Amino acid sequence: MSQHKSFPRSAVFWAALAFTVCVAIFLLLPVLLSILTGLTRNQLVGLESGLTLRWVFEVWADYRSSIWLSFGIALACLASTLLLGVPAAYVLLRCQGRWARTIEEMLMLPVALPGIATALALIVTYGAVGDFRTHWSFILVGHVLFTLPFMVRAVLAVMLSVDMPALEEAARSLGASFWQRFTRVVLPNCRSGIVAGALMVLTLSIGEFNMTLLLHTPLTQTLPVGLADAYASLRIEVGSAYTIVFFVMIVPLLIALQLAGGRRIQV
Repeated sequence: MSQHKSFPRSAVFWAALAFTVCVAIFLLLPVLLSILTGLTRNQLVGLESGLTLRWVFEVWADYRSSIWLSFGIALACLASTLLLGVPAAYVLLRCQGRWARTIEEMLMLPVALPGIATALALIVTYGAVGDFRTHWSFILVGHVLFTLPFMVRAVLAVMLSVDMPALEEAARSLGASFWQRFTRVVLPNCRSGIVAGALMVLTLSIGEFNMTLLLHTPLTQTLPVGLADAYASLRIEVGSAYTIVFFVMIVPLLIALQLAGGRRIQV
C-alpha cells in the first residue's frame, strides 16, 4: 500500500529531473559548441578538419594583455565593493527608516539605467580630469557603480535573516567593543552573503560589455570588448577560442570562492 502511494511521487520526481536535464542541455549546448568551434581547425569543414589548440595559443599571444586587465579590474572591483558594500549594508541595517530605504533605492539606479547611459554620464563628468579617462581605473569606477548594489543587497539580506541586532546586543552585553562585534559577530554571520555577492561582482565585472564599450580606450581594452572584436573582425574559431580562455581562467576562480565560502570561520 505504501509502495503504491509513493509511485506517483517518484514519477513526478523523474519527470522533473528529465525536464531539468533538458533545460540544462538547452542552455549548455551553445557554450559547448562554441568551445568545440575554438578547437576545430576549420569551422566551415567541421570536425573532419581535425582538432587543434592553434586558435587558443593565437588568442593568448594577441590578447593576453586584455585578459589580464579584465581580471585585474574584476579583482579591484571585488575589493572595492567589499570595502564599500559590507559597511554600507551594515549601516542600512542599523538605520532602518525612510532615509535608509531612499539610499538603498538610489544605490540601485546604476543597475536600472542602461550601461551606455552610465558610461556617458561618467565621460561627461570625469572625462576631462587629467589622464583619468585613459586609465584603467576609469573603467573600474563604472564597474563599481554597476556591481555595488549586488554586494549590498546580498549582504543586507543575510544580515536581516539572522537578526543581527540581537546578536550584536548579546556581544555588547558581554563587553565586546564595536570592532570586536563587527569582526567576530557581523562578518562571520554574513559570510554567505559576502560570498554570494563576491560571485556576482566577479562574474558581472569580468563579463560587463555595454558600459565598458564606451569607457575603454585602445590601451584599456577588456576581455568582453576584445571578444566582440574577435567575433566581428577575425575568424569565428578565434572568437570561440577567446571563450575557451575565458572559461579556463574564470571557472577556477569561482570554484575557489565557493570553497572559501563553504569553510567554517574560526572565531
